[in-house]
Amino acid sequence: MDLQEIRGQLDEIDAQVVELLKKRLRLGEEVARYKMQVGKPVLDRERERRKLEAIGQMTDNEFDRHAMEETFTQQMTISRRLQYQILKENGKTPDTGFSMVEELKKDGVRVVYQGVEGAYSHIAALEYFGEQGDLYHVRTWQDAMDAVERGEADYAVIPIENSSAGAVSDNYDLLVAHDNVIVGEIFLPVRHGLLGLPGASEADIRVVYSHPQALMQCSRYLNSHPQWKQISVENTAVAAKKVIEDGDRSQAAVASETAGRLYGLSLLAPAINHNRENTTRFLVLSRDRIYRRDAARVSICFELPHKSGTLYNMLGNFIYNNVNMVMIESRPIPGRNWEYRFFVDIEGNLSDPAVQNALAGIREEASNMRILGNY
Repeated sequence: MDLQEIRGQLDEIDAQVVELLKKRLRLGEEVARYKMQVGKPVLDRERERRKLEAIGQMTDNEFDRHAMEETFTQQMTISRRLQYQILKENGKTPDTGFSMVEELKKDGVRVVYQGVEGAYSHIAALEYFGEQGDLYHVRTWQDAMDAVERGEADYAVIPIENSSAGAVSDNYDLLVAHDNVIVGEIFLPVRHGLLGLPGASEADIRVVYSHPQALMQCSRYLNSHPQWKQISVENTAVAAKKVIEDGDRSQAAVASETAGRLYGLSLLAPAINHNRENTTRFLVLSRDRIYRRDAARVSICFELPHKSGTLYNMLGNFIYNNVNMVMIESRPIPGRNWEYRFFVDIEGNLSDPAVQNALAGIREEASNMRILGNY
């Protein structure tokens, strides 16, 4: 056949398919109304499995079977999306366990962060809460999460990823280990300076203290001084505090200029991190399962077996619902070889039908799916 003749036939078939799909959508609306009346859940995994199996048996080869299964999987997902929309219009939406609020309470709240004054976590907390919050510090991120979970603090501020160094893996694990939820985020530009005692100069320095990531982020500058010994400490502000307390002109710290001002140190060299666009993302966590009306990012985690196609099928819930995924991170599950926990951030709000549909699909297909927050 001529190409134009083939395309003509395709156009005719497409027109027929469109009409049939429109009829299918209208029937999907009737299904939603029926389920709404009898209280039946939208997702019927066994019905969908049988349907896909029957469709596969209508084909003659493996390629056609996969093509039909993918096509009808998408159609059923679209149908569920329509059903959730109708349920929402009638005031019936899946219970996410979260409540919507207009604003987060900031005035007079207790805010905990890890480290000491002048640490980047402290600066992030100040950035988010200003002078309204009562800020205090603890020794570890675990301590900060515990304080919120026990009700000793209203919020915790912890780092979760850095644009240069990547994820703070231990803190991803803490999100799973605690029942706190993410209610906000702060993006804090990293501006490391070399801090020394008043009157000291770069020529006096023999030892430099800082957090390991800060040392790495300033490695080009620091390695250009091979005579300097680099020593890791628990965070940048602790380094600044040590230098002022030891009173040794041969010591310096890599820390923020804010830490330098707090501890009375001199700025020997400004902005020594080689990536000037370096940014750390911090999370604000609460034990209250709330989200703001204008929240635009949802964080979830789920577990998957080490089996071909499981992650592809899971992410299909976002694709078919036109939900944009902005981040994915994986962590091995302790004690379970070759099984992984995935952390995913998507754009959207828990009140959006498309988001609800995607999360409903993942909840059914994954093990231990959990909404970490909407912010």
